[in-house]
Amino acid sequence: MRKILVTGGAGFVGSVLAEKLIADKNNFVVVVDDLSTGSCKKLPKYPQDNWRFVKADVNNYNDISQVMFGHNFDFVFHYAALVGVARTQENPYRVLNDIQGFKNILDISKNMSVRRVFFASSSEVYGEPVDLPQNEYTTPLNSRVPYAVVKNVGEAFLRSYHKEFGLEYTIFRFFNTYGPKQSPDFVMSRFIKMALNNEPITIYGDGLQSRTFCHIEDNTDACLRAAYENLMVNDVVNIGNDNEITIIDLAKKIIEITNSKSEIVHLPPLPEGDMHRRLPDITKMKELLQRPLMSIDEGIKTILDDTSFIL
Repeated sequence: MRKILVTGGAGFVGSVLAEKLIADKNNFVVVVDDLSTGSCKKLPKYPQDNWRFVKADVNNYNDISQVMFGHNFDFVFHYAALVGVARTQENPYRVLNDIQGFKNILDISKNMSVRRVFFASSSEVYGEPVDLPQNEYTTPLNSRVPYAVVKNVGEAFLRSYHKEFGLEYTIFRFFNTYGPKQSPDFVMSRFIKMALNNEPITIYGDGLQSRTFCHIEDNTDACLRAAYENLMVNDVVNIGNDNEITIIDLAKKIIEITNSKSEIVHLPPLPEGDMHRRLPDITKMKELLQRPLMSIDEGIKTILDDTSFIL
């Protein structure tokens, strides 16, 4: 039986990943979260015969060491982090605490003979794009936003521990991910909530900044194949979608799909962190997924079928 640790497992992406891991009875999964931004409502609904939840802070060595020394984990998915542009911009010092979490996880992993650590990095590490599409190897990592810098530090930790101690890793650079279970302070779920309530949809700046949106099913399926098939070892993979849409067009699309009476209201641009474009090169992700990615229209409908986390 594979023993797997998922940190940040009560968050959006971590909880969906954990649920899929637990569905495989060959896995025993320990889900860890300090519940500062995660929620017990997002934890898997499966009977606890092959998983358990532990409230713990990965940035606190005593907390996470008790969990990790109590199990001989084969794999660690380190997804715990302070996330969200607005939240991290408002709490830049708190973001820095996550660096201690990297050190805790990797120190214990190398000592406990963990086979591989999977790390949730972010498209934010690229900063304002100078090359499009943004490729894992050729695009500079030039963001100065604290959240992005910390993620870049996490990537450096993984490479260093591999070189020094032989600890294997895979880095997932997540671009905008959405779907059921996402909390309402992210753009897709926020727009859908406003549209369903016929409230004004607020957009920072002119709304011409573009993004790509990756459905949570595509995200987690690609990441799990990397784990199960022993792919992308000691490598970095963009996890996203390659269909661009402007923020204002996204708002218009959601208004149309939901038949909403919402109006679009423009707010002043964010002072920092709202990049003009993001477009990943997902050649490697497509190799992992081996199926077409979900369209944004299909993805929005999956949220409308389950609005319990955004209303």
